[in-house]
Amino acid sequence: MPVAKVQTALRIPSNWIAAGALLLVVIATRGLWFGDPVADFDEQIYSLIGWRMTQGDLPYADLWDRKPIGLFAIFALSHWLFGPGPMAYQAVAALFAMAGAWLVYLLSQDLVDRTSATVAGALYLMLIAAYGIYSAQSEVFHIPLMLLMLWLVKDWRRPDATRRALAAMLVGGLALQVKYTVLPQCAFFGAYALYGEWRRGANLRRLAGVAAAFAALGLLPTVFVAALFIRWGEFDAFWFANFVSFFDRAASPAGRFPRLLAVGVIPLAAFVGLGLYAAFRLNTPRDWRIYGLFVGWAIATLATVCLPATTYLYYYAALAPAAVLIALPVIDRTAPAKWIPAALLVAGMLWILNLPDRFQISVIERTTEQRLARAVAPHIGTQNHCLYVFDGPTSLYHETASCLPTRFVYADHLNNALESKSLGVSQPAEISRILAARPGVIVTASRPVTVPCEKCLALIGEATARDYRPIITSSLHDRMITAWVRRDSET
Repeated sequence: MPVAKVQTALRIPSNWIAAGALLLVVIATRGLWFGDPVADFDEQIYSLIGWRMTQGDLPYADLWDRKPIGLFAIFALSHWLFGPGPMAYQAVAALFAMAGAWLVYLLSQDLVDRTSATVAGALYLMLIAAYGIYSAQSEVFHIPLMLLMLWLVKDWRRPDATRRALAAMLVGGLALQVKYTVLPQCAFFGAYALYGEWRRGANLRRLAGVAAAFAALGLLPTVFVAALFIRWGEFDAFWFANFVSFFDRAASPAGRFPRLLAVGVIPLAAFVGLGLYAAFRLNTPRDWRIYGLFVGWAIATLATVCLPATTYLYYYAALAPAAVLIALPVIDRTAPAKWIPAALLVAGMLWILNLPDRFQISVIERTTEQRLARAVAPHIGTQNHCLYVFDGPTSLYHETASCLPTRFVYADHLNNALESKSLGVSQPAEISRILAARPGVIVTASRPVTVPCEKCLALIGEATARDYRPIITSSLHDRMITAWVRRDSET
């Protein structure tokens, strides 16, 4: 039975059908990892800091990372509402993913019908999952905010366009408190909104005033956070982590464009390339102004991806919504090729995602992490003889209820040579201090993920050889993780 007849029979609005379809895709592309504490790396430290915030600890001063506090606040709120487990933040991340898909659906309707727009929203969800945003990486939280900015500023001809643009700049300010690298996108949307003001006849004086208001609203959340840290007496820690350490971190020897990324960006390049070809040769967009805005946003988003000195593949997930919107002339089921291009794109994404294999891997890895936690827990204390994860899953701190041996609890901060000048402390000196406190268990890995700090490796190697013995070694994320227990702590 055709969809239209089903809707008539059941009297279900089209938007509800679209929402239901997108929700199913959210569950299909993210549900595999629900409850997996080691689904990815970075979210483990975000979760730990967020959970400790609910216990009174303060980011930067008590637990160090350079991400803005807004990201940690999302995790803190997730844990406060839904408990300490990974399902708390993964459920919230799924809601953000759904919000992003819904905004793609709404934005797509400027160029295609609702059915094609629903496919666009589903492809967005598949793309971000393919680029590693299937659990709770920061991109899943800031992409919907960028999409909301786009939705607010896209039509400068509206009578309420200025008010919507002001709201968009505040949204951008909130996004900056999730990840500062969204700045180029915020600047792009601000410039586009100012262009709209000019097109509506604003003179230079008004343009200057509106620009100042845009900047003030964009900076407001960050200024508010800075004021809080001044009140708490930890402004120096906040300033260093947020605005100094980023520039002190060394660039990866592989540079911004490692060779491996050439293969990784093929799906995004295919969406953009096919969309542009179709737009100019096969299926002219209904509104070139809107389509051009999508292309401009994609360029601004690429600047966001490449802003850090070191680029990782999952950063490119930020391009996913723009790539899908550019591909709308291909996805459009009313085009000459009908459903065929959209069906091929969906089939290609399902092949890339390979969900059954990923589910099996997730089950194995969460079982491994639980096995490690059970082996480690009896050998550590909550006040002394802490666990120290030199290299391995940060989730073990929370899973074992361990005390924390350092405020640099994310392993990458102390074992990564690229961080040697960006922490405000000497990595070897901090590791020596940790070892002097005689941690009950040290966790190491068979090979580093990043450029290793050789002095740090030597210190850990000497300590484990002299004072510790291995109690368990398990494979996790294609590395062998070993837990070493201190010999004189055993009874």
